Order: sequence, then structure tokens, then C-alpha cells
Amino acid sequence: MSLDAMIDRLLEREGGFVNHPADRGGATNWGITQGTLAAWRGVAVSAADVQVMGKDEARAIYRDRYFTKPGFDAIADPELQELLFDYAVNSGPGAAAKGLQTALQGMGLYKGNIDGGFGPKSQAALAACNNIPELYYRTKCERYELFLRFIGRDPAQAVFATGWSNRMDELQDQ
Repeated sequence: MSLDAMIDRLLEREGGFVNHPADRGGATNWGITQGTLAAWRGVAVSAADVQVMGKDEARAIYRDRYFTKPGFDAIADPELQELLFDYAVNSGPGAAAKGLQTALQGMGLYKGNIDGGFGPKSQAALAACNNIPELYYRTKCERYELFLRFIGRDPAQAVFATGWSNRMDELQDQ
């Protein structure tokens, strides 16, 4: 699947503007939070700026911050790549890389520190993996575990549990 197709699917999952009081990300449009937009533009932005942000800008942010910079463009398997891309958008690229590293470690393939980077050690461990469906499942389980930790630390986040679960169900299982 092309990156453009992945972004199209992601935009469908994310939807338009929301500003839920329990969402720690604050004002969000197309899945881009106020903080992310401010960092992207290099200036402070308001909730109104987030609300009028267009899809083209969101697409550029996704491509740069959540796909290319974390190195997820180097992943050959399209389903695993989409899972990690979506994970990065929803929870941050570092969390996505940690989930993958933990899954690879659980399979005995990754010996490094769980540091949230998708560098040479993580890439070598992924290249050595001969059971991508197991890796996909383990990474998805790490993501569910992360959601449970969010709720455990802040019970107000439970309001998002069904949406998070539905989002995971929309991703293709291997």
C-alpha cells in the first residue's frame, strides 16, 4: 500500500476537528494536535488555527513526522508498516518504536535497550524476523497494553477506550 493510501485511511479514522475536554492532546484536526501543529509551523497556534488547518498540511505533517523521520518508510511489510504509522500518529513515533522493539525482544530478536528509536539495531532485528504475522500481533498487543496504561494512569481516558479499540479493529490483521 502506498503512503498516500495509508494517509487516506488514517484521515478517515481520525476525522475532522475535535476538542474533547478529556483529550490530553487538546484541539485536534485530522489527528493533528495543537502542539504538533505549533511545532510544525514553529509558532504558537490557537484552537481556531487547528480547526482551519487543511488536509494537505495534515498530510505533509504525517509524511514527515510520523513516517519518514521515525524511519517507518524502511519497513517492507505493508500491514506492519501501516500499524506502526497509525501507532505513531495516535501515541507518538517513540511509543510506536518501543512497541515494535518490545515485540521483537519478546521474539528473541532484539537485544538492545527499549529506547523508542527505529535505528540500526531495531532494523536488523526486523530484518531477521521470519514470522511477520507473529510480530504484527505482538506489536498490536503492545499497543493495547499502552492504552490500558493510559487509562490506569488517568481514568478519564477510559472515555476513549472504545474508539481506540475500534481503530485497532480497522487495521488489517494478518
